[in-house]
Amino acid sequence: MKGILGKKVGMTQVFTKEGKLIPVTVIEVEPNVVTQIKTVEKDGYDAIQLGTDTIREKLSTKPELGHTKKANTTPKRFLREIRGVNVNDYTLGQTLGVDIFEAGEIVDVTGTSKGKGFQGVIKRHNQSRGPMGHGSQYHRGVGSLGTMLPMHVIKGKKMPGQMGNVRRTVQNLEVVSVDTENSVILVKGNVPGPKKSLVMIRTAVKKPDAKKEAANLISYKEAEPEVAETTSTEETTEE
Repeated sequence: MKGILGKKVGMTQVFTKEGKLIPVTVIEVEPNVVTQIKTVEKDGYDAIQLGTDTIREKLSTKPELGHTKKANTTPKRFLREIRGVNVNDYTLGQTLGVDIFEAGEIVDVTGTSKGKGFQGVIKRHNQSRGPMGHGSQYHRGVGSLGTMLPMHVIKGKKMPGQMGNVRRTVQNLEVVSVDTENSVILVKGNVPGPKKSLVMIRTAVKKPDAKKEAANLISYKEAEPEVAETTSTEETTEE
């Protein structure tokens, strides 16, 4: 098990040399610092805590400054734990980058979904609306709240309420490409959350050892113009 924290940039598409289009999510990964290592003997479980997105000391509290100082690093905006890792492979203050993943690996991506505010049952639970004629007098209502026998609304009834802004995980996504130069990971498909939101990429729980063949993507780098070799020849004329 391994993982890293990143920031969702948005979605785009890439093409393989065979002409196949692959929709991908672009995840930017700043250097992750191991700010804490937890063990079974001390904390009851094995885990590492990663920190990312450096902030000014002015915006941090003294406990936060002391916590990151132990790892000899600057204050971080986000701190998250990743369990199930081999803590012996990590050291306090170690920096992790996108190179811990390879193209073709299967991962789980966790993020916070977009918040949509207070919504009705039609949008929130995909229920059907009533007739839209003027005489209907019932268009987008909740509907029956239960039978008359209990004399109260049954627990678990789908009702209007807060929609979105919850932690969600999409499993078994493929890493299409890893750009170490720009610190970017391309993950096939979509991941939860709006742009610029924090996401966590971890080894897939259901397929920890699965790995697909890396896609042969088309590179759009401009080719350097070829310089023609010129050779000077001296012509000799005999008189």
